[in-house]
Amino acid sequence: MKKICCLSSLLCILLLNGCIQPSFNGSRTGNQDQLIMEYSIMNTEDSQLLTLQENDIVDVQIVSDAGKLSIIFQKNDETPIYEDNEISSSQSFQILIKEDGDYKVTVKGYRAKGSVSFIKS
Repeated sequence: MKKICCLSSLLCILLLNGCIQPSFNGSRTGNQDQLIMEYSIMNTEDSQLLTLQENDIVDVQIVSDAGKLSIIFQKNDETPIYEDNEISSSQSFQILIKEDGDYKVTVKGYRAKGSVSFIKS
């Protein structure tokens, strides 16, 4: 009986361990000029402040291979310059900065696979 309890406990632990999703597996580089992320799994939220000047251009590249991805790009708590809560395809575009300030990039993924880059050019 004792062996059955031990085996049952071990089996439960192994099954539960298989249900746990890692929060992030990949690479991330971020500073005041850029945010670059590549990931094979992303189940978390991450953000980076970019210090930008008027007429700066931010090159954006988003690759969405799987899962759910959402991105918000905004200055302080103002209305977002870019916001997409259901990114399902890859895209690239540029954002022209209209005024000096700190801009926050927020990336949130659920079972997401791909990459994101916001780079001041």
